[in-house]
Amino acid sequence: MKIEVRKPSEDELRSMGVFSWPVWNSAPAVFDWSYPQRETCYILEGRAIVRTDEGSVSFGKGDLVVFPEGLSCEWKVEESIRKHYRMG
Repeated sequence: MKIEVRKPSEDELRSMGVFSWPVWNSAPAVFDWSYPQRETCYILEGRAIVRTDEGSVSFGKGDLVVFPEGLSCEWKVEESIRKHYRMG
């Protein structure tokens, strides 16, 4: 299962309605997480590394990240992170 990371344009973010999505925050931490459904998120602040059985992916401010349904992983929040997110 692949985690997608890319830099979207402001127009794309607006057309997706990203800025109306809920916000999630985390201080630096390490924790296990699983995704019962797909999650799309836009990173407002911070930096994290997510490790899966297939390797690790890092992302930070300005990245749009898509986590696939069924993914199990370990999050390592390196710098306090703040993100908009949408499930489904």
